[in-house]
Amino acid sequence: MRQGFVKVAAVTPDIRVADVEYNTKQICAALDEAAQERAKIVVFPELCVTGYTCGDLFSQDVLLHAAECAVKKIAAYTKEKDMLVFIGTPLQADGKLYNTAAAVNRGKILGFTTKTFLPNYAEFYEMRQFAPGPEVCREILFDGESVPFGPQILFQARSIDNLIVAAEICEDVWSPIPPSIESALEGATVIVNCSASDETIGKDVYRRELIQGQSARLIAGYIYANAGEGESTTDLVFGGHSIIAENGSILKEAKRFCNQAIYSEIDVQRVVRERRQNTTFRMRGERNLVRVPFDLNIEKTELTRRCSKYPFVPPNELLRANRCEEILTIQAMGLKKRLAHTHASSAVVGISGGLDSTLALIVTARAFDLLGLDKKNIHAVTMPCFGTTDRTYQNACKMSVQLGATLREVPIAEAVNVHFRDIGHDPEEHSVTYENAQARERTQVLMDIANGMGGMVIGTGDLSELALGWATYNGDHMSMYGVNASIPKTLVRYLVKHAADTTEDEALKEVLYDVLDTPVSPELLPPKDGDIAQKTEDLVGPYELHDFFLYYLLRFGYEPSKIYRLAKQTFAGEYDGDTILKWLKTFCRRFFTQQFKRSCLPDGPKVGTVALSPRGDWRMPSDACMTVWMQDLEQIEE
Repeated sequence: MRQGFVKVAAVTPDIRVADVEYNTKQICAALDEAAQERAKIVVFPELCVTGYTCGDLFSQDVLLHAAECAVKKIAAYTKEKDMLVFIGTPLQADGKLYNTAAAVNRGKILGFTTKTFLPNYAEFYEMRQFAPGPEVCREILFDGESVPFGPQILFQARSIDNLIVAAEICEDVWSPIPPSIESALEGATVIVNCSASDETIGKDVYRRELIQGQSARLIAGYIYANAGEGESTTDLVFGGHSIIAENGSILKEAKRFCNQAIYSEIDVQRVVRERRQNTTFRMRGERNLVRVPFDLNIEKTELTRRCSKYPFVPPNELLRANRCEEILTIQAMGLKKRLAHTHASSAVVGISGGLDSTLALIVTARAFDLLGLDKKNIHAVTMPCFGTTDRTYQNACKMSVQLGATLREVPIAEAVNVHFRDIGHDPEEHSVTYENAQARERTQVLMDIANGMGGMVIGTGDLSELALGWATYNGDHMSMYGVNASIPKTLVRYLVKHAADTTEDEALKEVLYDVLDTPVSPELLPPKDGDIAQKTEDLVGPYELHDFFLYYLLRFGYEPSKIYRLAKQTFAGEYDGDTILKWLKTFCRRFFTQQFKRSCLPDGPKVGTVALSPRGDWRMPSDACMTVWMQDLEQIEE
């Protein structure tokens, strides 16, 4: 549970209808397995102590008495187990029978959450046996002890900040206003659901979307444990379709028609941070709900949930293609509006033969198509200098022609050498001055060409470069509209690939594929034997790592040590811990020291949830100290 991760389980045990003793043994056996897996919150299905499909047997005192004894026995069985457990059971109270979820912890029964909405339609007729739960929680006597009884009881961990758990039962989440809404508004970060939802055609899709959507709406973890094989098949079949979700993402989903336990880790820290950031999620000022404390030991949770290596890139091929098309459209629509608003008759793009300028040119061509403008008014300017290789030069020229732009070549070596003479710099000294002078000369050329033809310079820099400050201030850092400003480097590659995959121009396809195969480089140092001498990732680190760091730092506000932990797991076998830590320190250091470049960014369209615009997404003082972030990294224990 360090860093907010809490191991949870949704368990569908083998049961027999009305065989309480057998069911109790199965539940206890499942608790043993959950304890071995070190699960801290364990959820069982609705009425699993007796079976959901007992029908009018629920009117039999012998069954109800057996269920009460079973709850006591299961509670006692948890005495030496470090977990909070929810068990579906019928319960008599005040002359009525209720459908409840019993919460137990370390041998103690903490309370009974009652079902609020009883389905009484189609195949369901719960109101024949059960009464709806009371509107508010009250105390009842159970086994000689006074325990909370009612809806929306909040079970709060003493030792873990913000771990507050509430339960609802099956139909409750299908209702127009589920009880979990009020629970979440009073602080519940994890919702559990003891359920018995039968299988009909297509119902699994609706169920999945329902749980996924509820976890998103509440910005919470959601553990849904569903009844499975063992329930009566007189009229229905139950598939054991259990789900663990977190804030709109499915963490784990059970295979249907196969009783099993599923495990994952809910990140309570992330839930709280998301709620804090979301101004429409408003916690209630006063506390109306009953809170019951429970105990858990604090320990390191072994993670089974997996992070994507490329969090900005959808893993599904079809989804990725659709997403790429949508992003290219957003970029082009942003540029279209800016061109129309400024009455710009042309656009100027500096073309290097690299990924970023290729994407910018593709987007510009799309914007011109949307405006019905002649793409000959796109001026693709190649500016060869000391580090330009024949490969990138040829690719820049070919793609410009194939996209219908006007190719213009402006060699800048002579102008840069004159500048070196003017400022007294030795051209043989390949320092930062040597590199930045080239970048600033190129920007000056582009700006002046744009001025001369009433056009605008289209920026090529991407989100990853902005995060690292990997741009020359007032050089490639500057433009009149930056179409790539919120596109991370790992995504740029897929956008160019999508353009290559979908074009019918074979010559364009060929050159785009070659651009994809070209090492990322600013090409500011002379080539070695005709090949690129300066590879960005050798200097600043792998972009796949930096994009991973960037995503979890900005999207979820994770501390560096937590990002390190996730990266070490995600990139196991590719990068060792020392390598990840080295580049994470580089990322944090550059992210803080290079904010001044982001504070004066040109306009550009936002396309995803992570962006660095100083106007809309990231407002950070340029002189903020990195001390606590670096201290967090220094304290990492392997």
